Amino acid sequence: MKSFKRLALLFALMLVVGVLAACGGSSDEEDTGSEDEGTEEEGASGEIVVGGSSAMQPLVAAAAETFMEENPDAQIDVQGGGSGTGLSEVAAGNFDIGNADYFAESKEDIDAEELVDHKVAVVGMTAAAHPEVGVEDLSMEDLKAIFMGEITNWSEVGGADQEITLVNRPDGSGTRATFNEFALDGETPAEGITEDSSNRVQQIINETPGAVGYLSFAYFEGNDDTIPLGIDGVEPTSENVETGEFPVWAYQHSYTNGEPEGLTKEFLDYMMSDEVQSSIVPDQGYIASTNMEVERDAEGNESEVE
Repeated sequence: MKSFKRLALLFALMLVVGVLAACGGSSDEEDTGSEDEGTEEEGASGEIVVGGSSAMQPLVAAAAETFMEENPDAQIDVQGGGSGTGLSEVAAGNFDIGNADYFAESKEDIDAEELVDHKVAVVGMTAAAHPEVGVEDLSMEDLKAIFMGEITNWSEVGGADQEITLVNRPDGSGTRATFNEFALDGETPAEGITEDSSNRVQQIINETPGAVGYLSFAYFEGNDDTIPLGIDGVEPTSENVETGEFPVWAYQHSYTNGEPEGLTKEFLDYMMSDEVQSSIVPDQGYIASTNMEVERDAEGNESEVE
């Protein structure tokens, strides 16, 4: 009888232990689930200031807008001011990202070694002319002679009998620097009309028979009042820039003072994402840097992308 009671008691104890173990297991699973919820990826947050190149401002602003829509706790203040300002302010620590149309090495008062270059896009540009000049393509030699003031009438290059009016951007313009370097072999063009913005350059060309200046490809979209000129038989297209056939192009640089961290890094990673490179970049009239088959260094040396 006693043995029976001992067996019954032992059986009861085993049942209690089993129930407790089951409850403990359930509790562990619930705790694990709670930990998983706590480790869910959170959106980017914080505030940064991005400024510099006015040519890059619409592109960066468009990317910042979509980034902030996806990350409501992030605030990205996008400013202009010009490429020189972008480089100076990021070097001084006043901008988290400084945008420029040219390499930091080109600016004498900047310690380029302290800055990290993020090539977020490419801009193609070419000579822009009034549609009645009677020319759609120029040799590089004739193009240079026109901007140096050596050719003064379109009839000298097979066009209309029309005096040539030069329209330039001011010193310090990234667009001017790129055009001078890769279309004019680094020469300074002859004096003409000087305008502070590409919008004004286009307006002057539209309104002035015989006028010629230079613009990025984006300004020719949907505008028949300004025509882009080919160079040496190569059309000014994004595809020809990507392959290196068309020579006048430049990177759109986003510089940071040292390696980026936090929201600065997250935004720059977003700028290089497929979402931006394949959609926002071309929509804004630029060329995806990820599509380039050639690359350039700060000295202008060109090579194939490895």
